[in-house]
Amino acid sequence: MIRKIIRRIFDKPKSGPVILPLKKHGIHKEDVSVCARKVTSSLQEAGFSAFIVGGAVRDLVLGRKPKDFDVATDADPDEVRAIFRRSRIIGRRFRLVHVLCGAEVIEVSTFRRSHASEEEAESVDVHGRVLADNVFGNQEEDAQRRDFTINALFYDPSTEEIWDYHDGFADLKASKIRMIGDPETRYREDPVRMLRAVRFAAKLGMKLDRETEAPIRSLGELLSHVPAARLFEEMLKLLMSGHSTECIPELRRAGLHHGLLPMLDVILEQPMGERFVMAALKNTDERIGEEKPVSPAFLFAVLLWHEVLALWKLGQEKGERPIPALYEAMDKVLDAQQEMLAIPRRYTTTMKEIWGLQPRFLQRSGRRPFQLIEHPRFRAGYDFLTLRAQSGEVDPEIGKWWEDFQFASGEVRESMLLEEEAPKRRRRRRRPKAVEA
Repeated sequence: MIRKIIRRIFDKPKSGPVILPLKKHGIHKEDVSVCARKVTSSLQEAGFSAFIVGGAVRDLVLGRKPKDFDVATDADPDEVRAIFRRSRIIGRRFRLVHVLCGAEVIEVSTFRRSHASEEEAESVDVHGRVLADNVFGNQEEDAQRRDFTINALFYDPSTEEIWDYHDGFADLKASKIRMIGDPETRYREDPVRMLRAVRFAAKLGMKLDRETEAPIRSLGELLSHVPAARLFEEMLKLLMSGHSTECIPELRRAGLHHGLLPMLDVILEQPMGERFVMAALKNTDERIGEEKPVSPAFLFAVLLWHEVLALWKLGQEKGERPIPALYEAMDKVLDAQQEMLAIPRRYTTTMKEIWGLQPRFLQRSGRRPFQLIEHPRFRAGYDFLTLRAQSGEVDPEIGKWWEDFQFASGEVRESMLLEEEAPKRRRRRRRPKAVEA
């Protein structure tokens, strides 16, 4: 009760936004996708307010190209659905509307407020984590419930104005990540915000505000109460942000490892594998920066490889045959990590294929190289082998051989085969000629 009263006093939104004109922020409506402009204008023509919100506005202010555009409105989901023929309502905890426009999907959310009304009991656990946050509100309340000031900007394409309730525009210009409201309270409401703070700081090249950063180390243990699947999704966003090599040291500096984030422990606490893992993250960042496709399954295969490798070697030392020992090691590692990392099955199948190809790259004689190069996972397996070679785990000459082999002509490939590794072929016995009577 005391915390609720304090929050009402100190976290109360200031009255009204600061409205920034075009000449102040420089964002033209043409900078917004045609589909997003169509959605906002259609809602406004129907008598509702509608704004581009969140990361898209933040990126536009920073001169970046947004990956997608989200819209917030005072229309409820059923009213939004009635306006757009090609749309669907999604979600159970909090309903959203996906409006389809060609290949683009615009996510439309109704303004909401942070907590249930005063007449209703707030649904929080003993640590202060909010378990229910699905009450519609007005625009000012919607701005208040957002996490950081830089994500609480509203852009109206029709007037080319930004509505700023929490000085987020000034924070963007100052390269500062600042929490809306009391940081400790907001982290207790949703511990995942600690990961988001670090991710945004690394991704945007910004610094955490002192008050925003201060509670993180002491509240890190709250992450243990977050469902494994949600923690996995947030870590995936971090690793696929294009700035994972900056994020990982920041998470370590913030003390969010040693059992708090199992995936981070996998990355940082394997002496023989950190170089290998960081090389993979650097490669992933570069591919994302070049807008090339990246595979989460490949990345998870990298993260867990040295655990598989250790068990594989142990199995062989016990006298097990190499290939059965490898597959047994795979199963043991995935079973042990599944509860902590919650890796979806759609990824584990590909991971096992990548791991299973590694012994085959050592076979460079006979018809085996020709069969391997036709395997549907050859490219992923080869990229994995390249990382192993870069980290010193395998002879770089092997990686170079496969690089040359895959692009060589048929005749050159034949000449590259290693005869000393070729299996001995059985000689056919000649049948004695029949003796004529």
